[in-house]
Amino acid sequence: MATINPYGKEIISVSTEFEGRPLTLEVNRVGFRSTGSVLVRYGDTVVLGTAQVGSRPVVLDYFPLSIDYEEKFYAAGKISGSRFIKREGRPSDEAVLIGRLIDRPIRPLFPKGYRQEVQVVSSVLSMDPAFRPDMVAMIAASAALMLTGTPFDGPVAGLRIGRVNGEFKAFLSAEERDASDLDLVVAGIESGITMVEAGANEVPEEVIADALAWAFDHYQPAIALQRELAEKLQPAAQTYELVLPNAEIQEAVDGWVEGKFGEALRKPYPERNEMINQIRWAFHEEMAEKVGEDYPALRDEYDEAFTSAVHKDVRKGIVEDHIRPDGRAFDEIRPLSSEVGILPRTHGSALFTRGVTQALNIVTLAPLSYAQMVDTMEVNDGERRYMHHYNAPGYTVGEVRRLGSPGRREIGHGYLAERAIIPVLPTAEEFPYAMRSVTEIMSQNGSTSMAATCSSCLALMDAGVPIKRPVSGIAMGLIMEGETPHILSDIADAEDFAGDMDFKSAGTEKGITALQMDMKVHGLPVAILREALMTAQRGRAFILDHMLTTMAAPRVSLSPYAPRIEKIKINPDKIGAVIGKGGEVINKITAETGAEIDIKEDGLITVASPDGVSIEKALNWIKSLTEEPEVGRIYEGTVVSIKDFGAFVNILPGIDGMVHISQLSDKRVEKVEDVLHEGQVVKVKLTGIDERGRLSLSLKEAQAV
Repeated sequence: MATINPYGKEIISVSTEFEGRPLTLEVNRVGFRSTGSVLVRYGDTVVLGTAQVGSRPVVLDYFPLSIDYEEKFYAAGKISGSRFIKREGRPSDEAVLIGRLIDRPIRPLFPKGYRQEVQVVSSVLSMDPAFRPDMVAMIAASAALMLTGTPFDGPVAGLRIGRVNGEFKAFLSAEERDASDLDLVVAGIESGITMVEAGANEVPEEVIADALAWAFDHYQPAIALQRELAEKLQPAAQTYELVLPNAEIQEAVDGWVEGKFGEALRKPYPERNEMINQIRWAFHEEMAEKVGEDYPALRDEYDEAFTSAVHKDVRKGIVEDHIRPDGRAFDEIRPLSSEVGILPRTHGSALFTRGVTQALNIVTLAPLSYAQMVDTMEVNDGERRYMHHYNAPGYTVGEVRRLGSPGRREIGHGYLAERAIIPVLPTAEEFPYAMRSVTEIMSQNGSTSMAATCSSCLALMDAGVPIKRPVSGIAMGLIMEGETPHILSDIADAEDFAGDMDFKSAGTEKGITALQMDMKVHGLPVAILREALMTAQRGRAFILDHMLTTMAAPRVSLSPYAPRIEKIKINPDKIGAVIGKGGEVINKITAETGAEIDIKEDGLITVASPDGVSIEKALNWIKSLTEEPEVGRIYEGTVVSIKDFGAFVNILPGIDGMVHISQLSDKRVEKVEDVLHEGQVVKVKLTGIDERGRLSLSLKEAQAV
């Protein structure tokens, strides 16, 4: 019998088996007033996907689509760890990044010129701790859009996969993610892939390509299920008008620019941009004179048509003449330049320049206690010991732009460069520092995220961070002409705007550490993506060779302005002895030595101070509190009590051993008091520890040494 909601509508659901669990899409249970609303269940994870479409076009020169991912702490049975704010507020960086993951494969599937306002929200209502909920949220967003009647060329689905013991797998547990050398998100439609993002532990390109093919095949059931739901509901198609350039205006513009582009514009940047601007101004002056008083109202349409003509010229030059806008060959990299140590008081700095794109990176080192605590909905929050932040103000593109907090683009670019470096960082045991890397973009003309990757790698080496291997990155482009792909290395802005795909590949000489692909066409086959990956490998190697001429290896010593940090590993059971009741012991050590002390649950203790004497004093203090007795070692201890059969001597804080009367001297001793008295400081040798942990000491063996 059908279940009816309070509004008299039947609650409809469809299900399929998806990567070992049932996936269910349900409508008409909640979200009655939204344009499209779907409740998605996978395991114990429940996500509400809603899509709201504006009733009329807005007067904007872009498609006003917003896609957000909403974390709800209650979904995981958590309350925020902040002492002051318990309500969900500004999205965490992790939520912003997942929102971008969902947005990127969906946005290209709307037709050009569509101007209806569309808002999509994926809200996690219940979270199964066995896997991450982000790909369920992507399915929820796409399924909701499928029910709106908009010209959305979906559905979209995606998988986050890893590789455990050589086998690809989706919906990994936390333990499996830790064991995996790959964290790959692949999303797309039934016919092809539209988005890829990955972090990897120096994984070869061929393995990445195989993973793309595996993911493409395995997300198909989620595509079919969304189609099944849409066919059951038969949503009414919405009426809309596309805001497209006036055909007559475009024809007039194409005629005007004929002969003014082509070889005349095959110039390096920024000369090419300046020439285009000069032609653009001359165009507007002539059109204003020709059209007359109506031109101010039509100027934006003419300008858009001019930009379209520029893009067509870029594509024509590449496809027909095999020449790029700035005259480069398809695999040619723009001029490279880099230098390190350019800022005198920072811990590490580097300036990386590729063409007109330029990134300045600054590295700051601090004790581990400065690592960022991650407070999100997900259970295994942890902390970030390495943080990369990316800034790109308006002046970097020659614009007047208000300064403010970083947007989704800045957060995304910073995260991509961060993922590229993480696999080559030393462990906390090897290098007990928190590291903050900040990229200040100085100038933009394509692929600033990869410039940020290169500059951050050089700055880390300049700071003396012992990375395993240097990392380089490159941005690639693609222009499809029918079935023929034209792959471009190191794309600049003009090629990005006119192309069909841009992707970034970062890694070492051994393999990929980070990857991001965005397709503007409706899906690409794996074979083309495989070819693009291999082409990018050669470009990365060329850039890496340049970087190695600037700095081949990390500096052997830190900057004199960086804090000095020493580490000691203790038995975790001894942590309480270092902290003391109410923190009195550790506070006393900090106050008397001036050192900064950080203690981890696994027993790793770091001591930081600009003064080496302070560090040594604090370390000795900690050692005295946590040292384990060692058989055969001689200790200086204090006699704490005298017995008829011997004496007890304190050799370490809280640890006493017994010197039997027979071990006091080589000669016969009648009374213990003839040799020792309470409070006396003596040297004793630890000769044994019995099964009950009792220590046997010898005074005579210590004297014989």
